[in-house]
Order: sequence, then C-alpha cells, then structure tokens
Amino acid sequence: MSNQVETLVDVQLTNRNRTTVFWRGVLVVPVAIFFGSFYQVMHAGWSTPVLVLPAALALIFREVYPSYVLTFNHAVMELSTRVSAYLFLLTDEYPSIERNPNIAVIFPDIEGGKKLNRWLPLVKWFLAIPLYIVGIIYALISALLTIYAWLATSITGNYPEVAAKTVLGTIDFWNRIYGYTVALVTDEYPSFSL
Repeated sequence: MSNQVETLVDVQLTNRNRTTVFWRGVLVVPVAIFFGSFYQVMHAGWSTPVLVLPAALALIFREVYPSYVLTFNHAVMELSTRVSAYLFLLTDEYPSIERNPNIAVIFPDIEGGKKLNRWLPLVKWFLAIPLYIVGIIYALISALLTIYAWLATSITGNYPEVAAKTVLGTIDFWNRIYGYTVALVTDEYPSFSL
C-alpha cells in the first residue's frame, strides 16, 4: 500500500450538461472566490492556504502532527480538488464547500505524526524541485486537453476519456506533491507518473 496522497474523482464522461460546460469559466467564479478567501486570510507571506508552518514546527520540535491542523489541511485540499474537478470539466456537479463522497483526497495514516521523519520538512521543498518541473509540464498538457475537452463536450455532451485520464492524473500528481511538501502528511517521495 502506498503512503502517498490519493485523489478519487467520479469522472462523468457521458450525458454532460453542455450549457454548464460551455459557461464553466464563469460558473466557477463564486466558489473560486470562496477558495481564494483562504489565501487572503493566510496571506502573511505564504502562497498556500494549507497550514505549513504549524505542521512543520510541530513535527520538528514535538514529533507530532496536530489533529486540528491535519483536519484543516485535509479539508482545504479536498475543496481545492472539488474546484479543480469542476473547473477542468471532470464533473458537472458544482463544487460543494462541504465534503462530497464523489470527490475525495485520502491522506495516509500518519499516527499523529509518529510515522513521519521530524527533519524532512526542512528539505522536502528542495527535494521536490524535479517534481515541480514535471508537474508544470503535466499542467500545460492538461490545460491544452481541457480546451479540447471543453470544445468536444460543449458540442457532443461527452467528455473525451483521454482528457479525463490526463487531467485527473495531473490533479492527483499535484495533490501528491502538496501532500509531500506542503501538507507534510507523507515522507514517501511522490511518483512521477500520472
């Protein structure tokens, strides 16, 4: 069993709502503003709403991952995944601000931080540089496939399967990187594969 973050999305390939697909960029704005509000609240020099510093400090000095920080980080990553799945056309279901059984991010069991190396949070961001480079390439490919899928789905009502696999794989890839470098919920180096 892998100790990496897993992303599960119930992708909708057929019988899509062509109208909401066509206007997706506009329809996502309210929930994107809500998600973006976390950046404003936590803007003190950090570029992510996930609580990195409290988790890192607790792991380094106490060898503990506080449960309330873990819960917050998990909830934010799931919200981000719901917004991404909607924006990138994987589903027609509007992203809920509450949990959704059709879209989930699964963290590995860290036993309150006991399974994590206390010193790795200091270097994970550096070790992940190759992952960021590959992730940017995957993101560019997914962006192009999303444009293609947007046109195809707007016309036919069916989402192309090749686009679904790549876009979902890219979201999963970035969630694995975030789980490793930002949320700090795994010490297993993320796989480069989609």
